[in-house]
Amino acid sequence: MRALITGGQGFVGRHLAQHLHVAGDEVTIADREVDVTDRAALSSSMTACTPEVIYHLAAMTSVAESWTRPAEFTRVNVLGTAHLLDAAHEVVPEARVVLVSSSEVYGIVRETDLPLTENSPTVPANPYSTSKLEAELVAREAVRSRQQAVIIARPFNHIGPGQSTRFVVPALVKRMLDATAQGRHFIMVGDLSTRRDFSDVRDVVRAYRLLAEWGRPGDAYNVASGHDIALSDVAEEIRRRINPGIELLIDPELLRPIEVPVNRGSFEKLHEATGWEPTISLAQSLDDVIGAERAR
Repeated sequence: MRALITGGQGFVGRHLAQHLHVAGDEVTIADREVDVTDRAALSSSMTACTPEVIYHLAAMTSVAESWTRPAEFTRVNVLGTAHLLDAAHEVVPEARVVLVSSSEVYGIVRETDLPLTENSPTVPANPYSTSKLEAELVAREAVRSRQQAVIIARPFNHIGPGQSTRFVVPALVKRMLDATAQGRHFIMVGDLSTRRDFSDVRDVVRAYRLLAEWGRPGDAYNVASGHDIALSDVAEEIRRRINPGIELLIDPELLRPIEVPVNRGSFEKLHEATGWEPTISLAQSLDDVIGAERAR
């Protein structure tokens, strides 16, 4: 298949491009040189490569940053999605589009509501997740009004080698490695009481390609491991691997205004549609993240 990846130079985009290449796809990457809020630039990019599948990964993704730049998150994540779908409808109307949303759209849930399914209520709890849900609404309207083949992926937390240290797992790894190298016996951390559903990014991108083939337009699909783990336990696993003597101290500056206490997703719908299930363990993911950070 001929594939176009927006945000293709990012953490997930690089892993997706590698997976598509291995699968035999012809891959074109659009990243910072193509502004997703510029419909003309998007149309030009699509005209050049005539994709059969478009993976829309380009987005602003930091929950913490969204609190200080909500309008920018709306511009990039919502209007960017609208412009991309408009350009695709104009240039490659038969192309299938995988829109990468987020499990954050479910908002703050009770443990009794878990696991989250695609039918769970969506009540965003921060500007990032609000923008992602609004992008989903744009996608559903494109499916309804002009029959575009847009499939929505809702990935839960994912980790793997090469992820930015703006995210919790690589941030913990980097702080522990730096502290060990500098002879310090502590690092500063945020709220580690929350529980998250982690998948390896290499499993996640495999799901995206399967959804491009088998997903039903207009439907959303959770991409999840089906298990949740406390960040404190993840931190302990990292500490055990790097330096068991490191102490973890809470830094109030690293706490978010609102925190989702727990999430866990069901991947049953994705499995039924594509046969997907996770294959890479959390232990393997952590080993690979640590190895990649040490190699930097």
